[in-house]
Parts: sequence; C-alpha cells; structure tokens
Amino acid sequence: MSEDLVATSTEIGLYASRLLRRIRREADLPAGARVLSILDEHGPLGIGQLAKLDQCSQPTMTGTVNALVERGWVTKDADPADARATRVTMTREGAVALRTSRRAIGELIASLLGDVEHADAATAARVLRLLVESPSPEKGHR
Repeated sequence: MSEDLVATSTEIGLYASRLLRRIRREADLPAGARVLSILDEHGPLGIGQLAKLDQCSQPTMTGTVNALVERGWVTKDADPADARATRVTMTREGAVALRTSRRAIGELIASLLGDVEHADAATAARVLRLLVESPSPEKGHR
C-alpha cells in the first residue's frame, strides 16, 4: 500500500468526519434521525441491536426509541423470535421524516459545493458510496 494512498485516505476520513459534524450542527436534524437511518438500512431491529449499531447504551437507545414512538415515527412490537424482546420498526411517518432530513442534508451540501463542477461532485459521491458499500477488511488482515 503506497504512502500517497494512505495519506489521501486519511484525508478522506478526516474530512468525511468533519462534514458529518458540520451537517449535524447546521442541518437542524430531528432527534432520532440516526436511528431512523439505521432502521432504513437494516430493517426492524431490537433495542440492543440498535444501541450497538448507534454505539450508545441500551438505556439511551430505549429513551430515543420511546421519543420516536411518541412522534409516531417508529413502533415497538414483540419480537416474533423472542416474545420477551422488543422489535422496533419505522412507520410511514418516520420514513417521511427521514426523507425530509436527507433532503435538508442534500440542500446543505449542495450549498457548500457552490461552484464545484457537477462531475467532481458526482465522482466524490461515487467514491464515498464505494467506501460505504465495500466489505470491511478482517481485523489484522491487510
């Protein structure tokens, strides 16, 4: 692996993180948008699975899910595989809220891109998609 590739990849990670923080500050996203995004990506999940994917505690996730239930954005039902467990599912209203949030993010990024050529922005989007969709390398394996 070349040092130039590692340096460029480090920059991608650095600026992707900074962009996400900026989006969180400036896009005025509703609380729970990350949970809706996780449910959109993975489908219905238990509280523990949601907490693990969001990297938060189970009690924190329980509070977040309860707030989303109150907004009508998710439902909590018994897990068919384990009646003692809860399964969280996004509602139609939650899907609308998620689309609205994603649109706000898109408008913010479009305004930040300013005079950047569309082809350059499209290339950046393709690279990010490849990174997100590529399988994770096994730990310790290069």
